[in-house]
Amino acid sequence: MGQAKKIALYIVVVFVLYTIITSPERAADLVEVGFEGISSAAEGIGDFMSELVK
Repeated sequence: MGQAKKIALYIVVVFVLYTIITSPERAADLVEVGFEGISSAAEGIGDFMSELVK
């Protein structure tokens, strides 16, 4: 099972590097979307906690 995880990790790393090298603009857009999603999730959790305290 550990060997399968290593292989999967290597495949993901190679894919990410390939994407960055072949299409840096698209890779930057994907990173931006990811960070926007994380930001929205954190804001939602903050709003939830604020309402919970009230």
